[in-house]
Amino acid sequence: MPIILAAVMAVGVMLGVNISKTNNIVTAYKGGDNLSCINDVFSLIDKEYVDTINIKELQVKAINHVLESMDPHSEYIKPEILDDVNDNLHGSFEGIGVSFRIEKDTITIINTIKGGPSEKVGILAGDRIVYVGDTLVAGTKVTNKDAMRLLKGPKKSKVDVKIKRHGINDLLDFTITRDVIPTYSVDVAYMIDDNIGFIKLTKFSQTTHKEFVNAVRTLKAEGMTQLILDLRDNTGGYLGEAVGIVDEMLADNNLIVYTEGEHRERSYIFSRHRGLWENNDVVVLINEGSASASEIVAGALQDNDRGVIIGRRSFGKGLVQEQFDLGENGAVRLTVARYYTPTGRCIQKPFEGSKEEYLLEEYSRYTTGEMFSIDSIHFADSLKYVTPGGKIVYGGGGIMPDIYVPLKDDSTHYFFNKMANNSILFQYAFDYSDMHRKDILAYGDVKRFCNEFVFTDAMFDELMRRTEEKKIKGTKEDKAKARELSEPLFKAYVARNVFGDEAFYPVYEPMDEILQKAIEVLKD
Repeated sequence: MPIILAAVMAVGVMLGVNISKTNNIVTAYKGGDNLSCINDVFSLIDKEYVDTINIKELQVKAINHVLESMDPHSEYIKPEILDDVNDNLHGSFEGIGVSFRIEKDTITIINTIKGGPSEKVGILAGDRIVYVGDTLVAGTKVTNKDAMRLLKGPKKSKVDVKIKRHGINDLLDFTITRDVIPTYSVDVAYMIDDNIGFIKLTKFSQTTHKEFVNAVRTLKAEGMTQLILDLRDNTGGYLGEAVGIVDEMLADNNLIVYTEGEHRERSYIFSRHRGLWENNDVVVLINEGSASASEIVAGALQDNDRGVIIGRRSFGKGLVQEQFDLGENGAVRLTVARYYTPTGRCIQKPFEGSKEEYLLEEYSRYTTGEMFSIDSIHFADSLKYVTPGGKIVYGGGGIMPDIYVPLKDDSTHYFFNKMANNSILFQYAFDYSDMHRKDILAYGDVKRFCNEFVFTDAMFDELMRRTEEKKIKGTKEDKAKARELSEPLFKAYVARNVFGDEAFYPVYEPMDEILQKAIEVLKD
């Protein structure tokens, strides 16, 4: 599990860089003789090197090496992937409006976007795409990148697909007119009980503040008087969107964050308008996957003695990037400043020159015991800061929560964790959803499904059969614990597969220890 989580973070942090703005094309840099020297070296290689060499690829390698040696978040973005990288933060892209996964070498539709192009023509969850145009994409080792390249395209352009649907022998033909597809930052917003509302943010894109405001207004209309804001595994995004969300929860003229760099003067950002949630209870959930803009939100609220931060120490990214577009040559995201929380904390964790070690620092938190016990966490006195309300907080590497919730260091969970981390439970839930979609939809809604669906002994036996196929062995006691832990997670996966992403959290909620702690704190 530690290695898997670290790998996910390595991808997530690089995609979730904390961009403050996008600059115009950089056409030249007057760097004196050093720039001339670099050009001379590449020219010499191009003309005299013993073997044929792609000078452009060599230049890209050199750029990447230079940027990585400075800090772990400055990066060069190749032109062929620039649009895909930017789409993640723009809040929309142009395509056919589906979420999919590659299942048994076939593009399988998980869900269609409500009101999107695919739903309009009758594409259904569970459909398999066999052809895109004249290109066979089933049984051809298609990749996610291949699928995205074929399915995405300019608004109003058309794409023909042939679909295999359960219960129908012949392939079905559809012509889909591509359109602008929104990508949402609010993963889910719902009422946990009559008073407590829950909002989960997955990133900070150009639409995040607007989405958050809409979610708060909706939940207030449903009776919300207390809010849980879940920023776990949110790797960041736009600084301005994070500031906007904090501004909704702070009174006017409170410092939210300030930034400063060698070529950037110190810049202070204050709350400046009456917010939607200034006077009501708020709890923010963070963990080792919360980075960048997530840490700005948590740090600003913590330093202003606003609300309670619950979970585990956040990632520790206190560097600000700006994107410099290079025209046909892609773009550079360059670190230009550090950001500081209102008490003056720089929460950027140390970087010793190895990007791999930096990104895998989460793994060391497991080996040192930090994930399992607060007693394993030690801060130097020099990193101590005091909030206006007298609360002690620490800098030097992430936001330390006000209330720490450790992972369970329980050997009885080992068998279940090994099964779950090998995706056996996830895969079985997907297969079950696919085969019983009509039966599950017959429940009508998630609440009824959650209350009435039964994870039978026969289902668990099938899960154990698949586990044994993977050579994962367990004792009778191991399997009894796995039976207990599998049911809610299996139901949550099935609910998400059939009813959509927003269905996962209400079903999984009882298993979520950090969330349960937040509910307990708010009810106290």
